Order: sequence, then C-alpha cells, then structure tokens
Amino acid sequence: MSSQLLSERSRVFQHADPYAVSDYVNQHVGGHSLRLPRSGDLQASINHRKFASLDLCRLSYGGRARITSPALGTLYHLQILLKGHCHSSCRGDEHHYVPGELLLINPDDPVDLTYSADCEKFILKLPANLLEQACLEQRWQLPEGGIRFTSARHATGALAGFIGLIGLVCDEAESTQSLPQVQEHYGRIVASKLLSLLGNNIDRCEPGLQTHSFEQLVAYIDVNLHQDIGVSQLMTVARVSERSLYTLFERHAGLSPKGYVRQRKLERIHAALQDPSSPVRNVTEIALDYGFLHLGRFAESYRQRFGELPSVTFKRHR
Repeated sequence: MSSQLLSERSRVFQHADPYAVSDYVNQHVGGHSLRLPRSGDLQASINHRKFASLDLCRLSYGGRARITSPALGTLYHLQILLKGHCHSSCRGDEHHYVPGELLLINPDDPVDLTYSADCEKFILKLPANLLEQACLEQRWQLPEGGIRFTSARHATGALAGFIGLIGLVCDEAESTQSLPQVQEHYGRIVASKLLSLLGNNIDRCEPGLQTHSFEQLVAYIDVNLHQDIGVSQLMTVARVSERSLYTLFERHAGLSPKGYVRQRKLERIHAALQDPSSPVRNVTEIALDYGFLHLGRFAESYRQRFGELPSVTFKRHR
C-alpha cells in the first residue's frame, strides 16, 4: 500500500532539517507547531504534490515528534499511518494508531499528535468547500455547524477501495500529462467517497422528502404573502436548519429564501395590476399591502422583473 502513495518523483526534502520541513508543511499542508527531542541528528523527509484543490503529502521527521495546532481552520486532514505509531489526544479522547489505520481531523478539532521516531505518514488535505460541494451534489443536507467526521478509528483494510483510489490520485498527480479537469474530477470523487465511507453528521434526506419540504414552504409562502415572512418561520415550517433551508431554496428555486419570497410578492402584485377586475385602486396601496415600504425600490425591482414600471402595467389594464 505505502509504495502507491507518492514516489521519489514528488520528493521535496530528503534527510533534511526537521524544522525546514516543518516550515514547508506550514506553507503547503497546514499550520502547526513542531516539538522534537533536544539531542540527536534528526533527518526529515517529505514528498508533496498539489492536485486540484487537494494536497498530497508523505512525511517523516526522523525522530519522536509532537505536532500541535489549535485548529486547521477550513481544512480537513486525512492521515494514513504507513510506519511506526501515533498517539492522538483530542477533546479528552485518546487514540493510539498503528500502521494500517487512518485518522481524520476536522477543521475545528484541536490537534495534538505524537509520532514515534520511525513514523511515516501520508496526509491528504481537503478544503471544506470541496466536501460541502460534494454533499450538495449528492442532494444531502449540509449540517448547520458544518460537516464533522466521527473520531472512530478506521482500518485501511476495510477501506481498500478508497485507499486504492488515493493511490490512483497519487499516480495521476505524478503524471506529466495530468489535465486540470481530470484532477478536479478525481477531487470530487475523493470527497464523495470520503463522505460515503466514514461516519459523519450529514443528514442523508431522500430527494423526495426534500422536494416535499420545499412544496410545503411554497404553499406556506403563497398563503402568507401579505405577511413579513422571516427565515425563522420558514425553518419552523420545513423543520430544517438554516443552512439546509438555504440549500433547499438554492436547489429548487436558485434564490435565497428572502429572494424567493420577494419574487412571489412581485408576481402576485403583477397579476393583480394586470387584472381589470381586481379591486386595486393604485400602485402605492398594493405595494404597501405586500410589505414594500420603500416605493422607489419596489418600482425598480418590479421594472427589473417585468420590464416596465408598475404604474405602466396598472394604466394599461385599466
């Protein structure tokens, strides 16, 4: 397995000063602090490739090393232990990893990892937006506080297909003929497989249920168009988080919740102004009736939507 994950062609440092390697890691892989024994001639090595929005890294410090970081910000780190062992401490949970196991660090997880002197690891760095996009493509609901993976230990033997995929990604990254669009495609596959295989907090709601929720929202909005409909009301109606609510409207209407409500109000006013039998006496009255208090902005929004001012529509049909 280890031979598949970045070859000598990706070598950046070999038998180098560990702190020089640490500086390189800080620039390309993730911010951290490195602590090493005070004595000994330590020699570190690192292989690294940038691959679309992913970073691939194979790393050893040549001595017992402790890595700490308050958090990774907007990055996920998947680490596969190739040699030696690793002790992890996070939020009171202690884990001891051996070759053939992997760990995944969430963006807001504090990092406290101690590696044995003979440890060699492979790191896959993924940006949060890549996983979020993969979640949306699968039509899953994004969690309110972001995607979080469970802290369970994972054996690579049970994830043989995924490790094979990472090997293919490494081969493609080292190819002189790798195309950007191919790299992006691989990146999306890696993110989707990771979400499918490892435990996380994503709500895998069926698309049919999501459509039903959106239909409920549309019905509620149409009945209450004269009211000031807020995001919190819509969250209550659909029984979803704010993030999931925005995802529903973006997927089904291509608008934010407020943007959709505003559009429906304009459409209702437009229909009334076109109807000679409607009891509308003037444009100001109906605009205020639907909650448009700034008449100049209302007129401009109406013109952008229907190609003419509301007064023109009203006069033509009267």
